[in-house]
Amino acid sequence: MGVKFVPLGDSAVLVYFQDEVNALEFTARVRTAQAEWLVDVVQAYISVAVFFDLSQIRYAAVVEWIQQLQSLPSGAAAKIPATSHVIPCCYEFQLDLSRVAEKAGLSGDEVIRLHMETEYTVYAIGFCPGFPYLGYLPPPLCGVPRLETPRLRVEPGSVGLTGRQTGIYTEARPGGWNLIGRTPLILVDVADNYFPLRTGDRVLFERIDDKEFERLKGNRLN
Repeated sequence: MGVKFVPLGDSAVLVYFQDEVNALEFTARVRTAQAEWLVDVVQAYISVAVFFDLSQIRYAAVVEWIQQLQSLPSGAAAKIPATSHVIPCCYEFQLDLSRVAEKAGLSGDEVIRLHMETEYTVYAIGFCPGFPYLGYLPPPLCGVPRLETPRLRVEPGSVGLTGRQTGIYTEARPGGWNLIGRTPLILVDVADNYFPLRTGDRVLFERIDDKEFERLKGNRLN
């Protein structure tokens, strides 16, 4: 498994892999190993940042530890099983479904069906607290560009897509993704340290109507 090591400040190693699968497996290995100097491990697609306590260990020693961890056979380190989530989505609360349908050469119903039938992997979290970058869209939905002019406010729970990925706005933010629906669930509570989604998790969207949206509004994912 060819990798590249890059310093990230003075207390982290950024490790680049050839693909997302290797990055996911490595992240699971690091989490399982639970080194006493480990502060955090953060995956973003093919890169993984390993944050360490500088008072306990230095960069070169962390790189050596990572190389030893990689040399273990696949079954030698326990893998953390990915959690599967079913997230309700009301596609009636869309703003850009017709735009996506036009760009993809599909009907609105076909866009919704394809979006729902795909199981996504959380490959990164960022942009705003807990925002999951979910990949990958089915080929017919890939390549839809962002809006030419981003909205000044996108409501929490809004489900959008662009390029090869879909995602969920966890907080009100400006944004330029194509909005095709909205979930009533709370996916982040910073004050309560509630972040139910993590890299490697699987996500399926389940269609609900506006009445079910109101019934579930304000509930947590789990």
